Amino acid sequence: MKYALVIFETDESRNGIRTDRDAHRGAYESWIGQIAAAGKLISGDALDTEHIAAMTVRKSSDGASTVTDGPAHPGEETLGGWFVIDVADREEAVELAKGLRTPETVEIWPLLETA
Repeated sequence: MKYALVIFETDESRNGIRTDRDAHRGAYESWIGQIAAAGKLISGDALDTEHIAAMTVRKSSDGASTVTDGPAHPGEETLGGWFVIDVADREEAVELAKGLRTPETVEIWPLLETA
């Protein structure tokens, strides 16, 4: 089964990045490297959350668009990136997500599989 591991940065993780970027990145790369070495990683990307702010486009029922600066859901946790993994079941996805040693939040979403 394919799952998305959706990574949300937190105030704590952003502080860790600012304090010691190399250590944070090393822990992160070690985690995803282990998933890749196990043959479970399909793809993934990190967002540039430091240099360019997100923009949000909202569509209304009449088709009008509203564009605003910032994420769709502002708050302490902000989208940082995602990985797609292929695992036996949800429990395995949870165990892989628990292996992240940095203070991000990981949401686990099953991917919609079409025939």
